[in-house]
Amino acid sequence: MTTSRAITEDGVTAKTAAALRAAMHRLFDGKPQRTDGRLTKENLWREAQVSRATMNRATAVLAEWDSHVAAHGTTTSGETRRDEEIAKLHRKVADKTRECTLLKQRLTAAATAIAALHHDNTQLRQELAAAGATVISLRPTPQHEQVRARGCRRPLW
Repeated sequence: MTTSRAITEDGVTAKTAAALRAAMHRLFDGKPQRTDGRLTKENLWREAQVSRATMNRATAVLAEWDSHVAAHGTTTSGETRRDEEIAKLHRKVADKTRECTLLKQRLTAAATAIAALHHDNTQLRQELAAAGATVISLRPTPQHEQVRARGCRRPLW
């Protein structure tokens, strides 16, 4: 006893065509139930839970699939958002890398200047120590004024 299955103009039964179209719309909308959501024919037949051979017989459904993919590309809206986010993060990393490089250069320049000043300062202190000179502040403090008032050239402290 065989049951008659009516083949539609889609090349498959109405139930199969409906399953393929529903799967196609889920994939296009980015809401897959059984696959990873990539817009591939493999995902279409897996999402519709039909065999690949059955999907290949549904020529009208495949024509709809092909026209949509040709018009909109193979990336879903979620993949597009993800790719845009990744590109934005790549730009951010590049900006931060440039900023870090600039700050490293500034740090190296500052360290070099500090080392040169330290060397000069050490050398001047050694010269002063060798000459036996006393360093007096250019801005007199109250203690300096007291020393001057007493007529001393060398501070007492």
